[in-house]
Amino acid sequence: MAKKEYSLAHTKWMCKYHIVFTPKYRRKVIYNQYKEDIRDIIKQLCSYKGVEIIEGHLMPDYIHMLVSIPPKISVSPFMGYLKGKSALMIFDKHANLKYKFGNCHFWAEGYYVSTVGLNEATIKKYIQEQEKHDIAMDKLSVKEYENLLS
Repeated sequence: MAKKEYSLAHTKWMCKYHIVFTPKYRRKVIYNQYKEDIRDIIKQLCSYKGVEIIEGHLMPDYIHMLVSIPPKISVSPFMGYLKGKSALMIFDKHANLKYKFGNCHFWAEGYYVSTVGLNEATIKKYIQEQEKHDIAMDKLSVKEYENLLS
């Protein structure tokens, strides 16, 4: 699948992006019943725009996605759409979160994006192993973590 090309009327394309975005204040809210709902909402919104989610992982305080976005859609407007609509849909489904977050600001401003190119397998592996790494880092004490960084 690393070299899968797509076609439009007069275009062949392979535009893949690694995207990471977080809830506002990096709150750990993507768990339990919210995780499944957020996943379903993101899948639904991506399918509306013709964006394929190649790999995705929802962590308690951020989301990793490897996506293929058609060249007729820029990354920035797509992310604005995804974060804006998903926040509204999340608040519609879980009205109690609206009071926690206020003013429909579920996601933090900004996001991380990088083009994938032909190293898709590396990015997919990184996304899949990120949760294991985070769990291992959470088990370290603060002192061990500081020693690890030194």
